[in-house]
Amino acid sequence: MSIYCFANNQIQLIEKAGVPVTDLLVQRGYGIFDFLRVAGDKPLFIDDHLDRFFHSAEKMRLNIPQTRQDIKNIVKELIEKNQLSYSGIRMIIAGGDAPDGYTIEHPHLIVIQAHLAEPTLHLPTTGIKLATYSYQRQIPDVKTTDYLMAVWLQPWMKQQGADDILYYYNGILSECPRSNFFLVTKDNVLVTANQNMLNGITRKNIIKVCEAHSIPFEIRDINIIEIKEAKEAFITSSTKRIIPVEQIDDVSFKSDYAGSVAKNIYDLLVQLEH
Repeated sequence: MSIYCFANNQIQLIEKAGVPVTDLLVQRGYGIFDFLRVAGDKPLFIDDHLDRFFHSAEKMRLNIPQTRQDIKNIVKELIEKNQLSYSGIRMIIAGGDAPDGYTIEHPHLIVIQAHLAEPTLHLPTTGIKLATYSYQRQIPDVKTTDYLMAVWLQPWMKQQGADDILYYYNGILSECPRSNFFLVTKDNVLVTANQNMLNGITRKNIIKVCEAHSIPFEIRDINIIEIKEAKEAFITSSTKRIIPVEQIDDVSFKSDYAGSVAKNIYDLLVQLEH
């Protein structure tokens, strides 16, 4: 099946697209991206993703040559041409061709669509294990292409028998490499970090449904010692909505999710998409 993308300022077959070896994305890993789900022909929460995309670009001093509407039109054209039943759209701003391998001169847009497994309508019934690791990402409120630490830690993570990594720094929990982190206190208050992490779109939607449905929540620093007293934990992302956490290091959580805060919020997130 032929898949089309946007690169080199045009819609073209993905196998014909490329990035020059002198591009800062190749030379220094300098770039930003965002990723959103597409249900049929509907790009979900695209305005929220574009808000973050343009914020990331501005913070990284990358001038996006297209307007928001230009990007929406490109996304629409790719969806129409590729005809994928369920998919994801990755928008990238590469640092641009840099003859000296260092100077930002001509950033450029790449948009790629690919098949994506559709998340279920119900909260998964099995959870994952997280392993904590002391690390703080550079410019954490920006969705950069730099996943060096996350990739480097993969063998270590597997040695821990874990499915993902949970970062903390100076005793304060922040995020996972590709997702936001939430815990539920013994008083049924939902808590998520307030700094040193990426503001996820699903995280934003969870805050929205908590406010709309009077679900108690707090946005604040989370001390790593709070893990031991928590009733629930879960991670969130645009591709999966919510994934329950069964264990963090040597601390285990309940595996029966019926009536859980996570299940309640998951059901409300599904409603937001329809």
